[in-house]
Amino acid sequence: MEKIVITIARQYGSGGRTVGKMLAERLGINYYNSDLIKKASEISGINETLFAKADEYTNESFLKRMKKERKDDVILGPDSPDYTSEANLFKFQAKAIRELAETESCVIIGRAADYVLRDYDNVLSVFVHAPQEFLVSQAGKKLSLKGKELEKHIAKIDKGHAEYYKLHTGREWTDARNYDLCLDSSKLGYERCVEEIIAYMNVRFK
Repeated sequence: MEKIVITIARQYGSGGRTVGKMLAERLGINYYNSDLIKKASEISGINETLFAKADEYTNESFLKRMKKERKDDVILGPDSPDYTSEANLFKFQAKAIRELAETESCVIIGRAADYVLRDYDNVLSVFVHAPQEFLVSQAGKKLSLKGKELEKHIAKIDKGHAEYYKLHTGREWTDARNYDLCLDSSKLGYERCVEEIIAYMNVRFK
């Protein structure tokens, strides 16, 4: 089988990461999430903590700085004052994602991987979503927050995902046109989501 990469973007509480782990186990391939930070750190020589701070969860100061930074794909060298800027860190992370796509089959969670790999023929992009009540129900199983506080927490995280995606791609995170498959995990369940992805793979990649 040729190398196939499945990218999974997901709403908080939708179970997208669980779907990704289950899919990777079923296919016998690697699963990458926060460990992408380590790979980007190894490539750049930049401390992992800086990558972690510039990860998918954005804040106001991050947004203000990013609007002033370069949006091209050129990676700045160590001699540049912007070597550890958020934009340059994203470029290193994108480089790590591309190297994975060129060397192995794997599942990659978040980090705008669908956009980074948009020109690769061996990539299947998925967006896992669900209605608000399902997101709250699932997130509530892992968090101590309740009611409005829990809803605000979910909204804050998804807002961070959307802003991170918009800044680095110029696209809307929830736009179905960005993905090959959009799956409602509340209707399908995690196991069926995995089955649907594999079924699509079988048709797409034969």
